[in-house]
Amino acid sequence: MSSSLTAVARLLSLVYGLLMMGLTHSSAVAPSARPNVVVIIADDMNDYGFLGAHPDAQTPRLDAFRRESLTFPRAYCPAPACVPSRAAFLTGLNPQHTGAYLNGSDPWEKEGFEHFRSMPEIFRKSGYLTWGAGKVFHAKISPARQQAAWDIDYGGNGGFEPYIPERSQIAGQDHGGSGKWWGAHAWTGPDTDFPDVRTVNQAREFLSTHPADPEKPYFMFVGLWRPHTPFTAPKRFFDLYDESALRQPPPGWQPGDLDDVPAEGRRLAGVWGQRWATSGQNHPESWRRIMQGYLACTSFADWSIGEVIDAIKARPDFENTLIIVTSDNGYHVGEKNHYEKSTLWEMSALTPMAVRLPGGAHAGKTSPRVVGLVDLMPTFEQICRLQPAGHAFDGRDISPLFRDPGLVWPFPALTVHNTQSASFRDERWRYIRYPNGDEELYDHLTDRHEWHNLADDPTHHAVLEHFRALWPQRWAPTYGGRDG
Repeated sequence: MSSSLTAVARLLSLVYGLLMMGLTHSSAVAPSARPNVVVIIADDMNDYGFLGAHPDAQTPRLDAFRRESLTFPRAYCPAPACVPSRAAFLTGLNPQHTGAYLNGSDPWEKEGFEHFRSMPEIFRKSGYLTWGAGKVFHAKISPARQQAAWDIDYGGNGGFEPYIPERSQIAGQDHGGSGKWWGAHAWTGPDTDFPDVRTVNQAREFLSTHPADPEKPYFMFVGLWRPHTPFTAPKRFFDLYDESALRQPPPGWQPGDLDDVPAEGRRLAGVWGQRWATSGQNHPESWRRIMQGYLACTSFADWSIGEVIDAIKARPDFENTLIIVTSDNGYHVGEKNHYEKSTLWEMSALTPMAVRLPGGAHAGKTSPRVVGLVDLMPTFEQICRLQPAGHAFDGRDISPLFRDPGLVWPFPALTVHNTQSASFRDERWRYIRYPNGDEELYDHLTDRHEWHNLADDPTHHAVLEHFRALWPQRWAPTYGGRDG
């Protein structure tokens, strides 16, 4: 081996060891001891396209990315809504330890939360150049915190717009009574009407012009607004789906699914105000329109993700870049007679994740282990040799799974909806408990759609006792907010 290749190998062994065995040396820039890190996070993306759970979903860019990455199909959010989920994974702290349980809690400027530094703040303080755009915190942060987080900050680039034109709205079926959110519409205006396109363009500009610097790696956070409502997307993504030919109902729906669900679970299934969704089979036209809109927005997000990844791959330091693609929470499209999120079932909690490791280690492989978004911050701290956050993490460093995806990993994921309302998920079971003590238990070995609540079956008493013993003992006072 030449002396230059030996030097490269020594640098890699400082952090990655076995991770880097698959590294190719085609890069023009020698990898540094610390990798670049790119987090691309979609909003409300479930497993329809990410894991092929819906037979009609078309996500070719994600499919290609997974062939180069290590996929975690059992990755779960710490909270089934945008604001608390992001607060948790950006700090590594679960909601029951911070009080950020719900959307509308806006925790970052609340008393007590100022002690928790966020992911970009820690990266910047640790010597990384930090870049952020799109939907990141989804809650107000102070100018001081903003300055501490970003070297380059493009902000949100707008928000959820463009909204649903009146002619495409489903009248009266919207949270808040505003039809601009609920329906589906193929947008014929310019792509730049969408904040995600503006974010993608800014990311491509940075990636194509920022010089590779082995002494100062970069941290990039790309926050996409789609596939979140409103279901507007450029027309070419709607053209991928023939509304009349979409298979209905969705794979996880069955009539009477809520019959064995406790009252609090049924209440959560009814939030957001889409009352027609109580039984999608009674509204097949609306159901197909919503499904077309969600799938079109998923394909739009797929395109956005692919554009950023292609720009990363064109850089000379690509092989020393860690790329993570995931979502902030899952999403129901009629399953459990529910639309959107904010429940404790699989469709709200599941946030599939793919990790492109430096050098392409474990490309195309899948890890069956359960992980959580809250695990990202402690993992980055270890891999990137970040400065200590100043608080203990609830998440775990999952870099051992990057070395051995099949490593025994007996840690369930916790998803918290509100005070004393949460769910555990391990490789087989989902356990749900509500504030009044009502429970649900689902065996994913035989019931992946969670149709049969086994909590009252005495043969599973030991399973219930196992999860009861894990139940959090401390619940921080809530910062408030709303279920939806």
